[in-house]
Amino acid sequence: MKPFDYDLGILGGGAAGLTAASGAAQFGAKTLLIEKADKLGGDCLHYGCVPSKTLIRSARVMSLARRFPDFGLPELNVPPVDLGAVMDRVARVIATIQVHDSPERFCKLGALVRFGTPAFVDSHTVAVDGTPVTARSWIIATGSRPALPPVEGLSDVPYWTNETVFKQRSLPRRLIVLGGGPIGLELAQAFGRLGSKVTVVEFMDQILGTEDADIAAILQGRLAEEGVAILTGTRAVRAGYAERVFRLDIAPATGDGPARTIEAEALLVAAGRKPNVEGLNLEAAGVAYTPRGITTDKRLRTSVKHIYACGDVNGLMPFTHVAGYEAGIALSNAVLRLPRAADYERIGWCTYTDPEVAGIGLNEKGAAAQGLRCRVITEAFEANDRALAEGETRGKLKLILDDKGKLLGVRIIGPHAGELIHEWVVGLAGKVKLSAMAGAVHVYPTLSEISKRGAGDYFSDKIFSPRTRQILRLLFSLKGRACETPDGQGA
Repeated sequence: MKPFDYDLGILGGGAAGLTAASGAAQFGAKTLLIEKADKLGGDCLHYGCVPSKTLIRSARVMSLARRFPDFGLPELNVPPVDLGAVMDRVARVIATIQVHDSPERFCKLGALVRFGTPAFVDSHTVAVDGTPVTARSWIIATGSRPALPPVEGLSDVPYWTNETVFKQRSLPRRLIVLGGGPIGLELAQAFGRLGSKVTVVEFMDQILGTEDADIAAILQGRLAEEGVAILTGTRAVRAGYAERVFRLDIAPATGDGPARTIEAEALLVAAGRKPNVEGLNLEAAGVAYTPRGITTDKRLRTSVKHIYACGDVNGLMPFTHVAGYEAGIALSNAVLRLPRAADYERIGWCTYTDPEVAGIGLNEKGAAAQGLRCRVITEAFEANDRALAEGETRGKLKLILDDKGKLLGVRIIGPHAGELIHEWVVGLAGKVKLSAMAGAVHVYPTLSEISKRGAGDYFSDKIFSPRTRQILRLLFSLKGRACETPDGQGA
């Protein structure tokens, strides 16, 4: 049999592909990375995580400027935002990070980068712009792109997506956002803070549809206070565009009730994602896939055992950090021949709205779907001294435990939730007992104390119960309360 050109071939130069290429080359595998676009970095660097968080930061600074009186400072007369200047900053941040994702860097590691359009010829052969190359194993990491919902006329209007929004130079007076998920809400709040009048149209009966209703309600309340209109349970029927104005016909999602029309100078579509599988000729390789993505097992193997799929293209958990994690799993199996399986139960995530929403494991909805009885412990940020000092008291911590006290999941909505969740990520990954979390001495004053207090709440009912007091009174002749409240009730 003719030897393969490469030990490992990788399709896609985003988070998963870059992680796999770097690791494989450093292990000594002859590695080829093929990227269809003209630059490495993928969706995260150019259209997702990096530009959106950079934009969100600028918008947050603008929001804080308007809140000067909340901090005892004189009110500022804030001028209108130059969106072009904001997007210039976004481009500078992308360019800085792009240096770390250069073909030269990967060549130094030992991986060859080729730019071109790939298509499978058979299960070991991929043609790059018509030129065939072979590899013993392949990793497909081609990512995803915005999905277009079935709205009449939508494909005929100049809508935005996350792939075009960061190229805009003029701030629209009004903006319609189609979709109330993480991407839509992050960008809706950012544009609202920069000065647009934003309306979010969401088909489901709440934003962040998979999240618990109380978490979604807290975020919706904040958005409403900032002037973002949110239309839940609403279906987009028809889109039109004339004289530089979008007209979107909407109706109740249930089909009952009258339709109406809303207008704006810009329309952002953020209603889901679809895997990038078109043009790969997966049929020639025998790789099975569905509209959701390429089908994989726990080892990230496709229906062809020497071909793996990781990142958004497999439709499992569409997060950059998950793509990197999955790349490590695929690499272990493809190059090191170690049978390593992915475990998604211990992976955290965050939505970068303000307040942020972060989580790991099950929420109440997820526990109920699995038929699990659970106990919910909550701790509010308004009782956290640092949150009070920062003027950021909206939100709470939620611990989801089973009836034996085992931690099933955590949700945090509040300031820096994306940072706070990592205490629980490490705790769950290391199987740290809740008692250890409660007993750990946290620095004061910090937002992190909310985690200690939440864990401590589970034990406080037992430690400070009437029975405990009765036993201690008998053992040590304790005299009990030293005072009573004015109404005669004990605290």
